[in-house]
Amino acid sequence: MRKLANSELGRKSIEEFHKTDKNQIIIVLDNVRSLNNVGSVFRTADSFLLKAVYLCGITAKPPHREIQKTALGATETVSWLHFDETLQAVQRLKQDNYRVIAIEQAEGSTSLDLFTPDIKCKYALIFGHEVKGVSQEILNLCDQCVEIPQFGTKHSLNIAVSVGVVVWDVVSKLNKNNN
Repeated sequence: MRKLANSELGRKSIEEFHKTDKNQIIIVLDNVRSLNNVGSVFRTADSFLLKAVYLCGITAKPPHREIQKTALGATETVSWLHFDETLQAVQRLKQDNYRVIAIEQAEGSTSLDLFTPDIKCKYALIFGHEVKGVSQEILNLCDQCVEIPQFGTKHSLNIAVSVGVVVWDVVSKLNKNNN
């Protein structure tokens, strides 16, 4: 076994990234306060060729040194929009025929392992504030709620970790269903 050099990884240039078809998934950050989490979300969105990241409410937006620290340039590749309120983003997504899904621990949520995405759908995945989660107002507007199963003493994951887990799972399932 040998570790691959960066030149062997087949990474896309910024221009190639912009021309490549994207997965029809938009990440929505509902009042996320940590700039490091925001940067990490951009990096995940780049890694999985996501359509965009919507930054809502108090969520910081590029350019910002603290976002760049974890994004490592992904703010230059991933499309993003800022909305003063998450409600505005959700309304736009619904107009654009996205299936809006909150990632939250809630009554009636679907366990991530049981969630089966439809390759014909466009998805907006909403992740909430680090302490308060997705607001109830926004949860009420969602088409579905998906929950990451957890088994330890802690009942929450860092938002950047949650985005990575959910996006990997959804993209993997979509790719499997597309073959």
